Amino acid sequence: MDVKIEDSWKEKLIDEFTKPYFQNLAGFVREEYKNSKIYPPGKKIFSAFEHCTFDNLKVVILGQDPYHGPGQANGLCFSVADNVPMPPSLINIFKEIKSDIGKDIPTSGNLERWADQGVLLLNATLTVKAHSPGSHQNKGWEEFTDSVIKTISKQKEGIVFLLWGAYAQRKGEVIDESKHLVMKSAHPSPFAANRGFFGCKHFSKTNEYLKSRGEKEIDW
Repeated sequence: MDVKIEDSWKEKLIDEFTKPYFQNLAGFVREEYKNSKIYPPGKKIFSAFEHCTFDNLKVVILGQDPYHGPGQANGLCFSVADNVPMPPSLINIFKEIKSDIGKDIPTSGNLERWADQGVLLLNATLTVKAHSPGSHQNKGWEEFTDSVIKTISKQKEGIVFLLWGAYAQRKGEVIDESKHLVMKSAHPSPFAANRGFFGCKHFSKTNEYLKSRGEKEIDW
């Protein structure tokens, strides 16, 4: 695995890439791509960082695993490539946006347009084997993405973290809530959305917070 990560992130995370756990992870991922069908495509593993530089970062949304079906994963959590049917969680995200700020549900589930505005759409695990959810968990990715979150928490100020579901909330325990806005709700999946994701108003609240800091709001 070649670590082709955007320069501002590379500068912040350079120490991680030389640690033994990351070297082991890189070897594992390289072999997996060689021998199995892995998502997202290799060149999109670090897409979340390409579209949202460290300097432009305003919002962090945490996911768990990339989608494991053909053509879905594009390196951004909850996002799918253009012309791919939207998974249920993503449909629920757009339903909440419509109810919160009145914006119509789009035809494409590609969230690159959010990322380009400063939303880091970060999965805890950045790769997965086809049709095998969780197959790349506990191989080192979580340690890497924990380091990303800690780096943001320590070196930035006034970032909005959206933590949907118990997994994201546990992962977000390292965030300094005295410096950042951390909002939590149930997960948007069909199994949980009615237990507090619907009605959370995270999208309008994010924009109110950004506006209060004199920053440009996100066009959801």
